[in-house]
Amino acid sequence: MALVRRIGLALAALCAAALVTAPGALAADGIGLGGTTTDKSVTFFCFGVIALFMLLPIVLSLIQARLEGRKERMREQLERVHRP
Repeated sequence: MALVRRIGLALAALCAAALVTAPGALAADGIGLGGTTTDKSVTFFCFGVIALFMLLPIVLSLIQARLEGRKERMREQLERVHRP
């Protein structure tokens, strides 16, 4: 039990340190990895987020529909084989 508590405290300390140091980690004078932050870059990033949340449910629904169809086909085959 003490080991679990010790690991939990270590993870909490690590998360707190990451949250404190994150704002200044990759930026100097407003210039980060993607260059200067402008209204245009923020707008395009937000459009990308909108597109992600639009495409993600569509793709996941298509995957689920395909898996459901596969499950139904397997069920029909098993019923056909196991009929008395």
